Amino acid sequence: MGISNAKVEKMFYKLALISDKYLQEREIFSNFVHNMKDEEFFLQKLQHHDIKPTANRLMIFRAMWRGDEAVSLMQLEHILHTIDKSTISRALNLFLLHGLIHAIDDGSGSVKYAVDGDLERDDDEEHTHFACVKCGRTFCMKQVHVPEVPLPPGFQLQSVNYVLKGLCPECAEK
Repeated sequence: MGISNAKVEKMFYKLALISDKYLQEREIFSNFVHNMKDEEFFLQKLQHHDIKPTANRLMIFRAMWRGDEAVSLMQLEHILHTIDKSTISRALNLFLLHGLIHAIDDGSGSVKYAVDGDLERDDDEEHTHFACVKCGRTFCMKQVHVPEVPLPPGFQLQSVNYVLKGLCPECAEK
C-alpha cells in the first residue's frame, strides 16, 4: 500500500510552510542582531563626543550617516517627519558644537551638514566639498585637501569653505 499523491503533496506543502516560517524567523533574528550592533555603534559615537544619547538624537544621527554625502535641515525634516524642525535644529547645533558633524555652505542657499568621517580623531583637517549642479547633492571629498593659500600680512584665516561644482558620477552618466 503506497502513499497517495495528494498525501505527498500535502506533506511537501507542510514542509515548505515550516521552512518558510523558519527562514522568516531567522531573518527577523538576524535583522534584530544587526540593528543592535548598529545601535551600539551610534551610541558609542555620540558618547565619544560627550553627547547624551536620546531617541531623537540617535534618529537624527542615523539619518545623517550617509557616507560622504551631506544633508540639509530640510532634507532631515523630510526623512524624519515625526521629529519637528526645532528639535532637529537643536541637535544639529549640538552635534556641531561637539565636533560630530561639520557645516557646508555649498552656495545653494541651504547649509548642509555631514558627519565627520573618522569619528575617533578630533583633528579639524580641512577638506574639499563637491556640489553637483544637476541633482543638488553635496559630498565631502576627504581625500582632496584644501590647498594652502598665502595671505597678505595682517590677514588671519579663521575658516575655509572650498567647494568644487560640477556633475556627480550618477548625473555625469545620464
